[in-house]
Amino acid sequence: MDHFTRRGLLGSAVAVAATAAVGPGTATASAAAGAAEAAPRARAETAALWREFTADPYKHPQIPYVGRAGSHAGGRNRHHARVVTNVLDHGARPDGSADAAPAINRAIAEAGRAGGGTVLLPAGTYRVDGIVHLAYSGVVLRGAGSARTKLYATRNLTELIGRYGSRYGGDKSSWSWAGGIVWACPKARWDSLTAAIRAEEWPFEGWTGNRRDAWRPLTALAPAERGDRTVTVTDPSALTPGRLVLLRLADDAGHTLLEHMAGGGAGPEAYTWDDKTKLTSYVPYEWPVRITRVVGRNVTLERPLPLDLRPEWQPQLTTMVEPLTDAGIEGLTLEAVETPQSPHLLDKGHNGVTFQCAYDCWAEDVVVRHVDNGFGLVAASACTLRHTRVEGRGAHHPYFCREGSHDNLTEDFTVARRTVPAPEGTQLHGINVEGLSSHNVWSRGLMETGTFDTHRGMPFANVRTDITVHNDGRHGGDASAGPLYGARFTHWNVTVTNERAGLVKIDGIAPYSATVAISEVREFDQIDVPDFTGELHARVEAYGRPGGVWPGNLYEAQRALRR
Repeated sequence: MDHFTRRGLLGSAVAVAATAAVGPGTATASAAAGAAEAAPRARAETAALWREFTADPYKHPQIPYVGRAGSHAGGRNRHHARVVTNVLDHGARPDGSADAAPAINRAIAEAGRAGGGTVLLPAGTYRVDGIVHLAYSGVVLRGAGSARTKLYATRNLTELIGRYGSRYGGDKSSWSWAGGIVWACPKARWDSLTAAIRAEEWPFEGWTGNRRDAWRPLTALAPAERGDRTVTVTDPSALTPGRLVLLRLADDAGHTLLEHMAGGGAGPEAYTWDDKTKLTSYVPYEWPVRITRVVGRNVTLERPLPLDLRPEWQPQLTTMVEPLTDAGIEGLTLEAVETPQSPHLLDKGHNGVTFQCAYDCWAEDVVVRHVDNGFGLVAASACTLRHTRVEGRGAHHPYFCREGSHDNLTEDFTVARRTVPAPEGTQLHGINVEGLSSHNVWSRGLMETGTFDTHRGMPFANVRTDITVHNDGRHGGDASAGPLYGARFTHWNVTVTNERAGLVKIDGIAPYSATVAISEVREFDQIDVPDFTGELHARVEAYGRPGGVWPGNLYEAQRALRR
């Protein structure tokens, strides 16, 4: 089976467009000449926009600041050198002859009891008939490389845990957007989730427990503006450098917090919020952040504020459920037993790797194959997915980011072309974000299939940059989840190989957005209308001229700006 490459996709798109315009005899020369002529203009336009951004990077009206996204504020993952145990010492067999999940979980538990360290998965194939549960902070599960260590998953989450009570009722499955065969989640959160699932209840999957009551206030906050890093607190006595806290913002009766997330103005003010029950269930807004400095009542945060702090939203710092921190999954392939993809919302849970209630965690050099859903971030923040790949028979959500997931980085990622045709009634999304998730980044990606799935639930201030996409997926999202986009979505330097506009060119639908240096595209297939009336205050720069722009990668340029 042949596979697309990023260069091949781009080259094919240019050649097809040029041939259609001038015929095969002069296509290559004309395309090259056109690209050479357009490049200086595109570079000048994007350079001017970049200078505009750097003049006030934390408060630009259309472009969010994401220069600290990812684990350890975008730094390298902590590759633990100390090897605590080897799964072979716990009875795992690398020949696929027996269920290795219990042995792997025993090894993880041993490393957890030791206070952290590396669990080795030597080269081989390990059959797993159950869930591999990474439940301990500071533990890294490390294979010998994605081409050498394979977990072969024989069962799905419906078989292993039960049918997950869905908000949609009936026989619908919520394994479409939750859980993984490799599931990184703190033990207390895992226990409460699985108990709710077995009772066929809908658990709130975020940072404050199933009933949103697993928190206590630490201090109130004085008013502040989006982009501030130092805030003034009422009582600093419980705050220390290094502590992970939760910024919690409630909405008021007029839904002015939701209006603020949408950028404010006449459109959001005229929008009907009260009947968007799924969206309003995501409020209060919860944003985890680490404290870096405390001087008197002035507290400096690891990242700038994502939103204003106003008295009517009762801003406070609180505790949260105990998070999973400094845990990683490296150097392995997770392959599910190959079964046909299920019809939409009936996924059985042949899912890949999911991080839940995780902070400063990561996956690196990990491939998932033949999965319903690939890599998940559920109430996960400041996590990095690097050098990851979804391949095989096709996935519902290759990547999903939901339930208040913030400041995550997915870079050097691939969504491979499916190896079998899509069964009737299935859906393909792509790189998903929803549920008031904010300041997430997808960077340096190759999408041979799928789309930029903004899945309602009004995510805001997210960036997709330096990506090539064969744009053939569709977004989802229940009407009760409200708008597709909040403010400050940015698509920067995106090559679309099949000319489809939907979900990539967003100036006609997203408020206060920036669509910068994308391919020339046209509307077909799923076509959306704006959720907000009136002017959208959107920007379009260097349209039709991806590649050769400066900066070519918005996230990397923002990281360099820090230095």
